[in-house]
Amino acid sequence: IKFPDVIHAGKPHPDREIPQAQSAHDTFWDFVSLHTEATHHTLWNMSDRGIPRSYRMMEGFGVHTFRLVNAQGDTTLVKFHWKPKLGVHSLVWEEAQLINGMDPDFHRRDLADAIEAGAFPQWELGIQTFPDNDDQMFEGIDLLDPTKIVPEELAPVQAIGLLTLNANPSNFFAETEQVAFHVGHLVPGIDVTDDPLLAGRLFSYLDTQITRLGGPNFPQLPINRTHAPVNDMLRDGSHQSAVHRGVAPYKPNSLDGGCPFFAGADTGAYIEVPVEIPSARKVREAPASFDDHFSQPRLFWQSMTPVEREHIIAAYTFELSKVYEQAIKERVLQTLANIDAELCGEVAAGLGLQAPSATEPPTEVGASPSLSQIGKSWPLDGRTVGIVTDATTDLAGVAEVRQAVLDAGMVPLVIAPTGGRLLGDGDPITVQRTYAAARSVEFDALLLAGVPEAGADAYGARDAKAGNPRAAVGDPRVVALLAEAYQHGKAVGGWNGAERLFEAAGIHDGEAGVVIATDGPDALRRLTALMGTHRVWARFPAPTS
Repeated sequence: IKFPDVIHAGKPHPDREIPQAQSAHDTFWDFVSLHTEATHHTLWNMSDRGIPRSYRMMEGFGVHTFRLVNAQGDTTLVKFHWKPKLGVHSLVWEEAQLINGMDPDFHRRDLADAIEAGAFPQWELGIQTFPDNDDQMFEGIDLLDPTKIVPEELAPVQAIGLLTLNANPSNFFAETEQVAFHVGHLVPGIDVTDDPLLAGRLFSYLDTQITRLGGPNFPQLPINRTHAPVNDMLRDGSHQSAVHRGVAPYKPNSLDGGCPFFAGADTGAYIEVPVEIPSARKVREAPASFDDHFSQPRLFWQSMTPVEREHIIAAYTFELSKVYEQAIKERVLQTLANIDAELCGEVAAGLGLQAPSATEPPTEVGASPSLSQIGKSWPLDGRTVGIVTDATTDLAGVAEVRQAVLDAGMVPLVIAPTGGRLLGDGDPITVQRTYAAARSVEFDALLLAGVPEAGADAYGARDAKAGNPRAAVGDPRVVALLAEAYQHGKAVGGWNGAERLFEAAGIHDGEAGVVIATDGPDALRRLTALMGTHRVWARFPAPTS
């Protein structure tokens, strides 16, 4: 059982308790380099999926294979999936770094704000189903190996339900911190398989919750309490809130009228399906079918677009540059060589090391386009549009754009020199961010309503982002904000003379994802047409060789 070991390896070093919440250190990479079955999982972590744009844009996986049972006792193997309706999207690495300093609660705030605004996040519940045969294999993939996926091109995900988060908790501790999720919380018709990691989790989650939630009676906490009444033989223990009657909490008994007793299938009881166990020996080792550690990482790599591959190379190079022991780096490079020569060579070059040759011949696998995040257009519900303005710009246009953003189900973020409200010919416009506080990581696209004048605090001693105000058009922090958004591949636009700020930022009309419009509504219309792909991917050309 390696589950506790990988947790220990990823935690801070015991001697100094550093680093915090990071994998870029020796013990983590020591573990994954010595356990090549971790290669597939680690490659996903090093991909864009490791830095999600939002909880609302994350895919969920059941990891294990479960068993479906119908009323006749027929069985089918199944893998569960959560598919976000907004698509799967990620940050770029610099955004992730900035967010950790600007707003460590960014993801939690994003989810809560979206729900509060009525942009309720949704995930489709999907299943992949497979014949329940003796060897529990499908297309050469061992379905009991939790390090493997089944490509959707081989077994399409069928949508069977929809999860909508339509309210925020009223008390986070009571309704979220005390939730006791557990892979053994199953309904009739779903059963477990002999996945070895699943067997360990069936024990470990219960064991952890007894400690974390103060004893064995955590199912009686309001957030964990079942909707249907429960009759069992569990008694007493810390924090027991039920008042049980009777004298015989065991079965069978002759003192309490034979109660409690097992419910039957006719009353909706959970019935374990009888499964024939083939002749075998129980040993502490993985089956031979688990031994393929590189074909699926290679499948994942080959399914990425060029820009996604560049991000993976950069992530490995960054992480391994923080590792002190060269022997660990060399072992990781050997693992990468068994996935792909280009991946290994580029990471080795970044580390200043020699790229090793593969020790195993590369498995010929194709690609699974469903693994890539790039190539589709998605809904814009809950996306944030930054609108830069001040009292001298087109406030009527700003008000019109702000309302249009709301009407489209997105969130407008008005950015001005100071807080408060901007007064124009119409209703006052509330400012959500100042130039000093705003960074491009907070929005998905940026609109400039003209050329805002330099704010009173636009000097380096007050705000280092301002630099030298004499060297820029308007407020230099707006120029920096625009340049940062452009650098991160976001759609940017403006009207009312805003092209002067674009030129100051080195951005020109006609470049990919750049909109210079005649008025605010036209700018927003053209901008939203670009936002569905999440980023302007044409700004990230990958090397041709």
